[in-house]
Amino acid sequence: MNKAQVAPENIVNGLLLATLGAVAFSGKAIIVKLAYRYGVDAVTLIMYRMLFALPIFALMAWWSSRGKPALTRHDGWGILGLGFTGYYLASYLDFAGLAHISASLERLILYLNPTLVLLLGLVLYQRRISRRQAFGMGISYAGVILVFGHEIKLEGANAAWGAFLVFGSAVSYALYLSFSGELVKRLGSLRLVGLATTVACVLCIGQFVVLRPMSAAMVAPEVLWLSVLNATLCTAAPVLMVMMAIERIGAGLVAQTGMVGPMSTILMGILLLGEPFTVWVAAGTVLVVAGIFVFSSRARPVAVRSVQSGREQAGG
Repeated sequence: MNKAQVAPENIVNGLLLATLGAVAFSGKAIIVKLAYRYGVDAVTLIMYRMLFALPIFALMAWWSSRGKPALTRHDGWGILGLGFTGYYLASYLDFAGLAHISASLERLILYLNPTLVLLLGLVLYQRRISRRQAFGMGISYAGVILVFGHEIKLEGANAAWGAFLVFGSAVSYALYLSFSGELVKRLGSLRLVGLATTVACVLCIGQFVVLRPMSAAMVAPEVLWLSVLNATLCTAAPVLMVMMAIERIGAGLVAQTGMVGPMSTILMGILLLGEPFTVWVAAGTVLVVAGIFVFSSRARPVAVRSVQSGREQAGG
């Protein structure tokens, strides 16, 4: 997008929407951590989150499909696969990991997503990694290792398991990004997100039905209200805000604005969860954000897209 052609009011509105979207997405981890205080497990919690989000995403899928060609069988299988990896599996692993690690570490791990997309591109398509990209990746991973090393001293094996699950979530979503290009071009981003997240909602609800007795659905009222908040304010609303921001200022600026995400998660973790703010967390966050900035400055086609799309993650 040519900045010279963008009206000043669109720049202001776009930056505001992008910032609010990034902060709202970051609130997901805080809400999940708050809900865990009421004795609910990941399977039940993600079921309620997706149950309340299902009508919103189904409406999104219907709205974006109006007047469009019918889905082919190939489209259907693609949507099922992307819904499973990008939204169901990524969301479940993220929720499960948050039971063991801090919201701050979770957000930093997920923020590595564009580097994982590039690594998958190397493995799957033999795409080269530049020295600048490798340098940025090294800085970011050093930041995560710094925070992880401090947390594992406090929590032990639980932190290692939680970090492994969240990293698995990031890998799962990176797979979604790596294979979604063809369907995005054919169906459009809004239609694909609506359909894939609808699939994920059904899978999460079905997972609960298979793995838990119906009595497990009896949870504290606070869990229900937190799940409603998660489904609306931290899932559906930021997806729409980010898309509207892209229309106004382009994906590049929106992706850079998304760098407020880790900082907002840390701030909310301190204020709402009582998580400690240490020099290790501060240093690790600076390294991760700086590394992604260096990495993205020479990786616009892949890195910016993946940073931006990462904000639209149903789990993140």
